[in-house]
Amino acid sequence: MYPERLLDHFQNPRNVGELPPPAVTVEVSNPACGDILRLAVRFENGRAAEVRYKVRGCTASIGAGSALTEWIAGKTREEMAAFRPDILDEAVGGLPAESKHAAALCADGVKLLLKRAG
Repeated sequence: MYPERLLDHFQNPRNVGELPPPAVTVEVSNPACGDILRLAVRFENGRAAEVRYKVRGCTASIGAGSALTEWIAGKTREEMAAFRPDILDEAVGGLPAESKHAAALCADGVKLLLKRAG
């Protein structure tokens, strides 16, 4: 049902946790399914130096959050602004139709993060 890359991120999540200030931390949720993503990024010299996440949700959202942190690492705010759900969909090997909400949740997290990061 799920692609191998997504299952790998689910079973071996990367960058789980939180970051203290001055990291920017945001929380977004999907009201339809109840999944919640907390995303934290510490910027250094204009780039994402550290990224952490926590998810309360389904297999797809947990795996997608892990893949998102890997995608964000080292990126500038401008590069992060180009994030689209299909980037994450590709990174995890293709989300099933019923799990596309996980990529949308990640996109919402990135948008809010950039808004708060200024």
